[in-house]
Amino acid sequence: MGILGYIVVGLICGAIAKALLKDRAVGGWLATLILGIVGAIVGGWLGSFFLDTDLGGFFEIRTWLLAILGSVVVLFIYTSITGKRTRR
Repeated sequence: MGILGYIVVGLICGAIAKALLKDRAVGGWLATLILGIVGAIVGGWLGSFFLDTDLGGFFEIRTWLLAILGSVVVLFIYTSITGKRTRR
């Protein structure tokens, strides 16, 4: 999967990760989508390191699951570092 594939998968998985973390996720949608792209790359790395698999083709289920997992991990770490900001 090329860089364009990582971007598309990362954008979609970043939105899914934002929806999964709901109120715990800080930052706007743009930050979330950028973190989703980073998360797709991290998910591919985690899959190759722990599961001896990598991101496959665009339409493979393991690609999407690893990218969502990576996006949730990156978004969670980002939220932990920046802290939760509440609106008043």
